[in-house]
Amino acid sequence: MALIDTLESAWYGGGRAPWWTTPLSFFYAGVIRLRRALYRAGVLRSVVLPVPVIVIGNLSVGGAGKTPLTIAVAQALRQRGFNPGVVSRGYGGSQREPMLLGHAPDPSKVGDEPCLIYASGMPVAVGRDRPAAARLLLDTGCDIVIADDGLQHYRLARDIEICVIDGARRFGNGRLLPAGPLREPMHRLHRVNLRVCNGGRAGDGEYPMQLRGGEVVSLTDEQRLPLSAFAAQRVHAVAAIGNPRRFFDSLRAEGAEVIEHAFSDHHQFVPADLDFADGLPVLMTDKDAVKCRHFAKFGWWRVPVHADVSDAFHTALMQRVEKILPNRQRRA
Repeated sequence: MALIDTLESAWYGGGRAPWWTTPLSFFYAGVIRLRRALYRAGVLRSVVLPVPVIVIGNLSVGGAGKTPLTIAVAQALRQRGFNPGVVSRGYGGSQREPMLLGHAPDPSKVGDEPCLIYASGMPVAVGRDRPAAARLLLDTGCDIVIADDGLQHYRLARDIEICVIDGARRFGNGRLLPAGPLREPMHRLHRVNLRVCNGGRAGDGEYPMQLRGGEVVSLTDEQRLPLSAFAAQRVHAVAAIGNPRRFFDSLRAEGAEVIEHAFSDHHQFVPADLDFADGLPVLMTDKDAVKCRHFAKFGWWRVPVHADVSDAFHTALMQRVEKILPNRQRRA
């Protein structure tokens, strides 16, 4: 954790990155250029599906709100008569072969984010071979595929790319990993179709998005309370997400007195992690709750959020989907 703190201080806080990160960043940049060149030359090939593919991702490491946006996009497509499915690598899980999620999926096997998306009512397939996993969705009747966190996974051809930007941290120092937080250079933004800014102030050409909540749900009996019920109370706040600060700040904004417990992204919880032994309420993100339900105790609460995106974004997205449908229908 000390190394992670040092790097994040350099990425987002104006700190000095360790000297060894600079040569590694140059090496990483070379790998990126080589990989893109191999795809352009046809040495590496992308798999084209007979249905539209929407990829949602970001340029920087860590949480930017991709999963809530994925759920929001899938629900919007369903409301417009499509039958969307979501494909994910299943990061944090042990599953290697393509798998369609079924009843009560195990987050330690398929990953926490796929479980969260599945709980929203969407078909989900996971696997390191994303095209193969996506074909499992097509076999169930899905007519459009959404790839969660797939911007840098070029083996699955895409029709629409959506980049989610952390409105608070933006792109940090603008450098590539590990000297900075970027997975790809900044100029990659010019090739995506739609840019969504989660929180903060949206820049030119970006669609604003806010994560809305306002209530908590008990992990033991699904009791619901307004989040304001914890105003002026001391609570343990647990977050194993890319940017725990956003979660902690959202609780403080509701008046809670927060005791912070930040874990690494996709951390696999065990009961001892949450054994605080003081009887105070424990509040956690929805993403973390899917990994804690099977050993949950009274007084543990999840804080669900949903992505509130402008109507202009949904209009722009649907216009693009409608444009590519004829080509996909002829290909099928």
